[in-house]
Amino acid sequence: MNAKARSSGEPSLFSAGAPRPLADRLRPATLAEVVGQGHLLDEGNPLARMIAGGRLSSIILWGPPGCGKTTIARLLADSSDLYFEPLSAVFSGVADLRRVFADAKKRRETGTGTLLFVDEIHRFNRAQQDGFLPYVEDGTVILVGATTENPSFELNSALLSRSQVMVLNPLSDDALETLIGRAEAEIGHRLPLDEAARASLKAMADGDGRFLVNLVEVLSDLPETPELGTDELARLVQKRAPRYDKDGDSHFNLISAVHKSLRASDTDAALYWTARMLDAGEDPAYLLRRLTRFAVEDVGLADPDALRHAIAAWEAYDRLGSPEGELAITNLVIYLGTAPKSNAAYAAHKAARAAAGKTGSLVPPKAFLNAPTKFMRDLGYGQGYVYDHDHPDGFSGQNCFPDAMARVRFYDPPERGFERDIRKRLAWWDRIRDERSRGSSED
Repeated sequence: MNAKARSSGEPSLFSAGAPRPLADRLRPATLAEVVGQGHLLDEGNPLARMIAGGRLSSIILWGPPGCGKTTIARLLADSSDLYFEPLSAVFSGVADLRRVFADAKKRRETGTGTLLFVDEIHRFNRAQQDGFLPYVEDGTVILVGATTENPSFELNSALLSRSQVMVLNPLSDDALETLIGRAEAEIGHRLPLDEAARASLKAMADGDGRFLVNLVEVLSDLPETPELGTDELARLVQKRAPRYDKDGDSHFNLISAVHKSLRASDTDAALYWTARMLDAGEDPAYLLRRLTRFAVEDVGLADPDALRHAIAAWEAYDRLGSPEGELAITNLVIYLGTAPKSNAAYAAHKAARAAAGKTGSLVPPKAFLNAPTKFMRDLGYGQGYVYDHDHPDGFSGQNCFPDAMARVRFYDPPERGFERDIRKRLAWWDRIRDERSRGSSED
């Protein structure tokens, strides 16, 4: 008896005549029929090697919706002659887990192994995840977990250390075309779409094979002629919502793309990623906070107006709201993308903090200490202080570091933007300071 006949999800005798959705009818019967995941399933690649060697171990399948995680898990059980036990972390609790592990132990006593497939495994809390460990370690179950979230953030390190993480890709254009071809063979005719509409159909799916097949099913009852264009297609079917979670991996990936595009002065790419975030429902206040951070961290004093523009855009959005206020965000992205870049202030901040941590509690030079009492003046507080405005050039050249600490250059502005002038000013002050320091030492 193979795994197909030994699954808790096996249909009953009477369900054979019930109508089946197109997605179910197209479900692959073998791993070779799975599309878009050749980097895992083709000969010589990780999952294929496991199957060929008869050494299936616990794995985590990480990928977006509709890329084949559940199908692959079921076919792994079939290929390994294991009982397939599906479980959803959304609908299951401790009692369900206890039942599953008890049943797996009984099966093991009769020589049958269990592949426990846990969909949305990241939904289990840390304690529940820890509950898998003894059963994974002693071989009671082969765990196959599926998640759309980054396992590094969502799964216990102990569970990760006992599993291999396999990354599944969104389905490519070629893989989606293969699915459309299979669907057309199943329904018995070609979809009534012109070339542009067919491309648009795949774009609507956004890499989600299940969503694509559902779109095809909506169109399956239409006659083969006349062909539909993109506008007619858009009126008939619903576009897939972009994959996005404001607390998840997509959120951090997209804001990283915004930040790094701006740093690379690729303004058009930054506008694209910003639009992606806004279209997905990102909080504009979050975007504005990150753009303001960019103004001080990556533009800095190369363009001091960048920070003022960021604050002004933030205030403009607060006053205008959406959608008009989104133009203020666009203006800011363009300004930051085209501004000269410098992280010299950011680097100076980190270097100064590091030096402050190492030097402890060194006191300022006595010349810099306030002397509000006679006793403090008698101790030398304030003696030797030179008032810079008394010099014709407004610069005394006095050393302001602690006496026990050598001078350190923390801020090193580049030859870019406004900082080009700052660099010249610093060089002039360095020269004057050196000259006056030598003059006082000669005296």
